[in-house]
Amino acid sequence: MGEFIRLEVADGIGTVRLDRPPVNALNDQLAGELAAAADEAAAAADIRAVILYGGEKVFAAGGDISEMAEADYAAMATRAVGLQSALARVAGIPKPVVAAITGYALGGGLELALAADFRVAGHSARLGQPEILLGVIPGAGGTQRLPRLVGPARAKDIVFTGRMVPAAEAHAIGLVDLLAPDDSVYAAAQDMVRRYAGGPALALRAAKQAIDHGLDVDLATGLEIERLQFAALFGTEDQRAGMRSFLEHGPGKATFAGR
Repeated sequence: MGEFIRLEVADGIGTVRLDRPPVNALNDQLAGELAAAADEAAAAADIRAVILYGGEKVFAAGGDISEMAEADYAAMATRAVGLQSALARVAGIPKPVVAAITGYALGGGLELALAADFRVAGHSARLGQPEILLGVIPGAGGTQRLPRLVGPARAKDIVFTGRMVPAAEAHAIGLVDLLAPDDSVYAAAQDMVRRYAGGPALALRAAKQAIDHGLDVDLATGLEIERLQFAALFGTEDQRAGMRSFLEHGPGKATFAGR
């Protein structure tokens, strides 16, 4: 669908494929194509879950420094909005999203992975926010999504040092949810989201929105968000199918239409 981003669909799973050799550096064009792919994946009825994938060798090794090295404040104040907006649209996909990380996920690449619901990484993968080594800080969510995921102290260590975090450590601190052999990362991501592809799409959307929005508000408001989402699902075909199946056949045997 673009020069650097493809959206491929099979068996209810949409794969947003980064393809900007050699390291999938994130530039303005890629950010725009990524936003368009996120919007398409969000709207497509035949996509029930999404994988973010950079290929067998590298996920994404950060922003395109050659485009930023001579930029001034005015330029970057505008351009930073583009990547933040693109990643916000990835984070807002109302379906389960997993990042399949091979090689490096650095800078904007890690920020893209942080916009997913889950992260699968190869054993030799390296993750990090090296912006501090360039005299700047993360600008597309690294100072916000990372501490929400691993806690402020660990996030500060990663951001302050700019170091590359080995996959095993990333898994231990909750930055990565699953480790896989380097040549099986995409297959492991498929296995992870396949369980959602046949699930109740509207309930999954409601659960994601309740969790994500609830984290940004106080508990009482979060509980109100949950109550409204819960009650609304009693107007869906999947709720009726799920509860009837439970009564007739026991748990876990329902077939969902996604409506």
